[in-house]
Amino acid sequence: MTAPRTLVLIPARMAATRLPGKPLLDIGGVPMIVHVLRRALAANIGRVAVATDTPAIADAVRVHGGEVVMTRADHPSGSDRIHEALQTLDPDRSIETVINLQGDFPTIRPEQIGAVLQPLDDPAVDIATLAAEIHTEEESTNPNVVKVVGSKVGDARLRALYFTRATAPWGDGPRYHHIGLYAYRRAALERFVALPPSPLEQREKLEQLRALEAGMRIDVGIVGSVPRGVDTPADLETARRALAG
Repeated sequence: MTAPRTLVLIPARMAATRLPGKPLLDIGGVPMIVHVLRRALAANIGRVAVATDTPAIADAVRVHGGEVVMTRADHPSGSDRIHEALQTLDPDRSIETVINLQGDFPTIRPEQIGAVLQPLDDPAVDIATLAAEIHTEEESTNPNVVKVVGSKVGDARLRALYFTRATAPWGDGPRYHHIGLYAYRRAALERFVALPPSPLEQREKLEQLRALEAGMRIDVGIVGSVPRGVDTPADLETARRALAG
């Protein structure tokens, strides 16, 4: 069901060090950012727009029928970019929930985008995100795989206690691979971007720790698989094969 008070924003910029020009890289004849846009539209949970500072990205999205909002070029994070875009697109403040969907998830499933809203059914939750159980030692020990440590609050939900690049928690039991997709209550997003970077955020290089250190509640929906982001040429070829299939 479409939720008219939900806005899905896809922040996109060209300055990726490992894969320059990433949003416009070709996957099956279509720019990667357009694949992500189409997945978000297929989720059918609200208005969808790409937030960018790059005219070439805006042009590519518009050619394929998508909505774009231009933002400043000096934002330090995607959260800051979507906050500006929210203010531009919704000056009357009718939007209640904002989803931050990374522009390098071309294989994310629409139902996973919708799933990130479910923890917000609990009014105590400020921010919702997703994770999937880790099944390999390589994932457990890889510092590029962010792990979420949390307390179980439902059959498929955790209350986040910490996010880390380390192998955590210690001992026997499941570990969870964090998926960088967020749903914010509007007030939570506004509070979050007004906070200064926190010590643990700067140490782990994980923005979501700023919210936890400020006492905000993040709940995590558990899904069956991790949508693979595109950060390297090898990732790009994997995405091309997946979408060709």
